[in-house]
Amino acid sequence: MGAVAKKKNAELSTDVMDDIMGFAGEGATFDSSEMQIPFVRILQAMSPQLKKREAEYIEGSEEGDLFNNVTMELFVGEEGINILPCYQTTKYLEFVPREQGGGYQGEISISDPVLQQTKRDGGKEILPNGNELVKSDQHFCLIVGEDGITQPVVVDMKSTQLKVSRQWKTKIAMQKIKHPKTGQMILPPLFATQWKLTTVQDSNDRGSWFNYKVDKVGLVQDRDLLLEAKAFRDSIAAGEVKAASEEGASTPTPPLKDDEIPF
Repeated sequence: MGAVAKKKNAELSTDVMDDIMGFAGEGATFDSSEMQIPFVRILQAMSPQLKKREAEYIEGSEEGDLFNNVTMELFVGEEGINILPCYQTTKYLEFVPREQGGGYQGEISISDPVLQQTKRDGGKEILPNGNELVKSDQHFCLIVGEDGITQPVVVDMKSTQLKVSRQWKTKIAMQKIKHPKTGQMILPPLFATQWKLTTVQDSNDRGSWFNYKVDKVGLVQDRDLLLEAKAFRDSIAAGEVKAASEEGASTPTPPLKDDEIPF
């Protein structure tokens, strides 16, 4: 089973589809440097996508659903999406604290000495300027739909989601497969593995929210899909494509407890 979207395209007539196929690609190709990979995120209780009066409202959205922050496509949280992880990186992001209005301020380089100058405030890491420092594990993936069509996305895990990210990376690193002819045991490449990404309710003494859940599906069976995933991985590693801007993102909620801080 592939991604379960809440909305599906209307069926096209054969004649229209034939015409579309005849004009395939015309005017729809762009330089990769001008394109950005969207994020998949979880809708939480305070997400504006749930509120009909907000500009970001998505019809039919429910708390715990997943959504593409560029196309606004919804995915049922309980049923989830099939993904191929292709590349992973860790970012350090600066946010205005939520109680001061929130808002993304930019990325901080891992070599910036300001990362060593933060102060802990409860479940937060505070920069010298008073803004919040947020660690983000960014997993670049291909969503594989029920029809086999893929779409590139970034699954970024922050705050309490980092525990899920660590567990996922551990599962990936512990995989071993045996070659059917030689018997050689190897660790398969990241982009050869398939996973199911769903959402589940989570909580601590500061509140409740929806979190990610990642379960192994198995190895990629289709060679074309494997090669597509490898090409996607290579393009990210070469800096040819990047994640969409965090502009408009808010500070993570709920806050971590002191013993959950990932620094």
